[in-house]
Amino acid sequence: MTRPIVQVERVSKSYRIGGLHPGYVTFREMFGEMVAGPLRRLRGGAQRRASSQTIWALRDVTFDVRPGETVGFVGRNGAGKSTLLKILSRVTKPTSGEAALYGRVGSLLEVGTGFHPDLTGRENVFLNGAILGMRREETSRKFDEIVAFSEIEQFIDTPVKFYSSGMYVRLAFSVAAHLEPEILIMDEVLAVGDAAFQQKCLDKMNDIRREGRTIFFVSHDTAAVTRLCRRALFLERGQVVADGPAQEVVGEYLSANWQTGAERTWAEREAPGNEVARLRRLRVCDERGETAAVADIRRPVRVEVTYEVLRDGSVLLPHVEVYNEEGAHLFSTHDTSAEWRRAPRPAGTYTSAVEIPGNLLPEGTLLAYASLVSHFPATALHAGERDGVAFHVVDPQTGDTARGDYAGPVAGA
Repeated sequence: MTRPIVQVERVSKSYRIGGLHPGYVTFREMFGEMVAGPLRRLRGGAQRRASSQTIWALRDVTFDVRPGETVGFVGRNGAGKSTLLKILSRVTKPTSGEAALYGRVGSLLEVGTGFHPDLTGRENVFLNGAILGMRREETSRKFDEIVAFSEIEQFIDTPVKFYSSGMYVRLAFSVAAHLEPEILIMDEVLAVGDAAFQQKCLDKMNDIRREGRTIFFVSHDTAAVTRLCRRALFLERGQVVADGPAQEVVGEYLSANWQTGAERTWAEREAPGNEVARLRRLRVCDERGETAAVADIRRPVRVEVTYEVLRDGSVLLPHVEVYNEEGAHLFSTHDTSAEWRRAPRPAGTYTSAVEIPGNLLPEGTLLAYASLVSHFPATALHAGERDGVAFHVVDPQTGDTARGDYAGPVAGA
């Protein structure tokens, strides 16, 4: 087995908050502090301790990465993702633990990372090449390709302090991607820039992955994480709570984020409904009938509604509504089977299922809501649950898929 290219062993990082930096002091002020300091500390020590505190951005993070792996990091804001990448990029030191990297590292952590604002774009390209340990001849050989990819040829000899954020990212990504580091670290690189350039970045990252280089990728776009990465780490409050295949880890993260999973079951007293009918279970499952938080875009997925009819004689229709994570209503459907279209249902337990065919849904998180209504002889709502179930549709980009060779996000609902 090959040696890991990155080894992170019990890395922790703490920050002190609540206290202001003292700034610069004169010799007279320093001497006065030496004389008066002990008495002041005696009187006000407790107050200062209360005004500042230590927070842990990372706690005992441990993992290894093999050469050629593409690893995604997911988690809420403040989970420690960016702090971890800054430690791996040698921007900051860990409070404890060790991170060992065996290879040249290229980082794109935020807009303008590694650029000197007073230097031109051309000069910053060569500066970044020197930081990565490349000889001038190597950078010169790649220069035209870098500029062409960034699409800012017209401004390459302009100081970068006059660049827009989009121009910064174009050039920074192009430099990071083309100077061929063994380890490429990117934090929210797709958050800035137009859709066309984001697509170029995704295509380039796929090329880099196929070349066998190691990529660390942080993004709140979970579809991009599952599309680019085979492995993902889920960080929560500075700790790794899940590490495994990207689809499974992203599914776990989304379940925690939306505070609902692929299945919900209600006890009798808690079940939504009235004296006519109650919901008992709502779940997402694959074509084998197994509960699935992550759905392959190529395969059909089912949403099942299990409900209990408490009183004979009601004509009931179970409804399912599907929304995307932005709240857009994708579609609604209800049980139109001829057997129960206008027929009263006897008391008992029933299950209705919506089957959504493969290669129809887009990537991303979808939420399914359920309700029980009657339309005959009069319309009435008997049960409804807005906090339904959530599932994540991913495109593995392997095999027969409607995407074909296209690597970017598919537009439309």
